[in-house]
Amino acid sequence: MGRTLTILGLESSCDDTAAAVVRQTDGKPAEILSSVVYGQTDLHRDFGGVVPEIAARAHAEKLDICVREALANSTLTLGDLDGVAVTAGPGLIGGVLSGVMCAKGICVATGLPLVGVNHLAGHALTPRLTDAMAYPYLMLLVSGGHCQFLVVRGPDDFTRLGGTIDDAPGEAFDKSARLLGLAQPGGPAIEAEARKGDATRFRFPRPLLDRPDCNLSFSGLKTALLRQRDQIISENGGLTQADRADICAGFQQAVVDVLAAKTRRALGIYLAENPPIAGFAVAGGVAANTAIRSVLETVCRELGADFTAPPMALCTDNGAMIAYAGLELFRAGKRNDMGMTARPRWPLDKVSAAMLGSGKKGAKA
Repeated sequence: MGRTLTILGLESSCDDTAAAVVRQTDGKPAEILSSVVYGQTDLHRDFGGVVPEIAARAHAEKLDICVREALANSTLTLGDLDGVAVTAGPGLIGGVLSGVMCAKGICVATGLPLVGVNHLAGHALTPRLTDAMAYPYLMLLVSGGHCQFLVVRGPDDFTRLGGTIDDAPGEAFDKSARLLGLAQPGGPAIEAEARKGDATRFRFPRPLLDRPDCNLSFSGLKTALLRQRDQIISENGGLTQADRADICAGFQQAVVDVLAAKTRRALGIYLAENPPIAGFAVAGGVAANTAIRSVLETVCRELGADFTAPPMALCTDNGAMIAYAGLELFRAGKRNDMGMTARPRWPLDKVSAAMLGSGKKGAKA
């Protein structure tokens, strides 16, 4: 009989405080025994985005509650665990630090091993948690702060094929929603408006499609939306509901087209390696967008790759993905001591040059 591991995972890198318990026996699918998430949307709504200080305070107030609920829902105690995994970066440093300190406190009190997890690895390994996806597979990690094509070869082995050189899609959605007076988070708000609009009325740019690489850019697309909005207001004295819906539809279609084209290129590079089982997965908050999911699934079907997208609840930040990533790292012999630090920056690909610059705190991506 294979070894069974049970891991508690903590996540607090941005504006979701989460804890979960995941269990897996060697050779069998992983099981999410519990998953608790406390969002902070109401706390940040009036500010048009996440306020780091408010987020960090909320994490500190909710982490112990999340842990208690996750354990209670799993009908386990701390004594039933094999280890504690925690997001150690990248993210808003106050939130990451809150989670790291909570995890350290649990480990000091119980003697349980500590495993620091890269938040991005949590998203990147989610297809293995949900669908037991075989290595190596191609991952599009697309969220509020990140957008990367990664070949995932192991729990700590990632090769970046390309990514955003400026704004991530989720950031572009959020900023564009604010420009149009829509609620936050911007992704769901724009998607809802786009369903009511005409995507052909306004033609927005498709950045970097003239380049033969897998890199993306969304900052200029957001600027184009701003100019279109201002032009309509200048010519008509205001913005109607139909105008706003059409702008959202055109904007979303541009994002969809760019992601589809770049996914084709990334899949071409990945498939040239002749993987035993060709697999493509999308994860991260923007993966919840149904239009994006649909076009990516179509691209995979045309190129002969299996398509996987996690359930909606596991696209956004959660503790289950951190617990599972920690479980794989734990099985591979990875452990951290009490000297582990919270990291605001932490690229998954340890070899490729940073795309967004570097500084004292390390590469951004």
